[in-house]
Amino acid sequence: MFRFRLGSIPVEVHPSHLLVSGTLAFSSATGAGAQAGWPFREVSGAPALGQASAMAIYVLSWMFIVFVSVLIHEMGHALASRLFGYRPSIALVWMGGHTLPTDAPGPLPWKRDVLITAAGPFFGLMLGVTSAIGAAIFDGRSPALDFFLRAFAFANFVWAVLNMLPVLPLDGGRITTALATRIFGPRRGFVLAQSLALMVCVAAVVYAMRTGAILLALMFAMFGLQSFRVVAEALRGGQAQSAPLTGPLAEKLREAREALDVGRMDDARRLGASVLEATEGLTPKLASHAHHLMGWIALKEGHGRKALDHFSQVQGLPVEPHAVAASFSLVGDDARAVEWWKQAWQASGDRTVMHEYAGTLIRLGRQPEALKLPGVDPEAAFSCAERVLFIRGAYSEAAAVGEEALKYAPSATLAYDAACAHARARNVPEAMRLLRRATELGFTDGAYAASDEDLAPLHGYPAFEEWLTELRQSAAS
Repeated sequence: MFRFRLGSIPVEVHPSHLLVSGTLAFSSATGAGAQAGWPFREVSGAPALGQASAMAIYVLSWMFIVFVSVLIHEMGHALASRLFGYRPSIALVWMGGHTLPTDAPGPLPWKRDVLITAAGPFFGLMLGVTSAIGAAIFDGRSPALDFFLRAFAFANFVWAVLNMLPVLPLDGGRITTALATRIFGPRRGFVLAQSLALMVCVAAVVYAMRTGAILLALMFAMFGLQSFRVVAEALRGGQAQSAPLTGPLAEKLREAREALDVGRMDDARRLGASVLEATEGLTPKLASHAHHLMGWIALKEGHGRKALDHFSQVQGLPVEPHAVAASFSLVGDDARAVEWWKQAWQASGDRTVMHEYAGTLIRLGRQPEALKLPGVDPEAAFSCAERVLFIRGAYSEAAAVGEEALKYAPSATLAYDAACAHARARNVPEAMRLLRRATELGFTDGAYAASDEDLAPLHGYPAFEEWLTELRQSAAS
């Protein structure tokens, strides 16, 4: 393996890439490539080369052509990733390569995924077009130059067509899968995309066998087998998932869900834990349902790490994107949470989810972006941002967000919540200042304030007792 950089983009070339490109070049040298004429034997001014030397140069030349073509293709992915602010890295392996945005916070949004994926074939196609134009301009100038330009054009045109077929792991398969899951939903769309891939693979194998392209037939046979397994597993999983849960443990799960729905958290947690602790009758399917339930209980109680631990053990069940987003938010990983919130909002269109997304943007310092979301309510967005910080115990940060919110939405609720955050942080002067601001904005519920645990640190301070007395007198009058 050797490494180098193209600007700020790191590139790794694995030995497997050189091995495969060398094998392909050697196989073509003994067939059509050799019969098409070996320009290296007839380079002007050079002595005639022997058969072995000419073959070696031919193989090395094709390896160079494959290397450059694949690198340009991957650079297309990498540069598109850079446009979206990611830091990509390139690895050339086996028959091609892959480009990863190393700092992507979770799965890429579907639109970005499609654009970044399509950029690779586009760059390859442009290299092919440029080479074809060069071949037409410099036709006949030099046998070696003719060979390189025509080979670059041929390789990139063929690879662009093959790579856009709707078959994973090709780029066309990735694009088809992204669009299908967006249109038809995650499960149905994925199965449809893989079913299409299976049909394309069967057609490609038949065509390749008829034309004698054995390597092409093997490649698509391998891809087709993978698609067949995926479709079969998805269908089996769907049948298993549709089967009803039965037995004593299933009944406990139903009771736990009912308890969760009505807010009886202790009962829900006890019942869910008893299912996972069972020594008999606990199937993988029941365990997944129980972990999913326990993840939601942990979320309701503000424990993001526990929620992630439970969600990571769910198999065969979809975990809601907004649940994953909320878990990352609670553990303080807003960089990963923000993309999950965005996906959840785009998939559901729910305004509550949208405001949680906006709140995450605010916590990341991307306030202008948050306030530009369509139909966003600044008060709700800042309230979401503040609440998560409060749950984390970052009281001073929560108070700062609350005070910033008052510039956009002078609300008694926001001022009161900011005062509670200051109180939890034991910042009595600032807490009192915000409580009086809340009063100016219309807060009048002295009974609630007197019993609010968040304001308990203020009890006994003359300023707080005076404020409560003023509220009561105002209410009485």
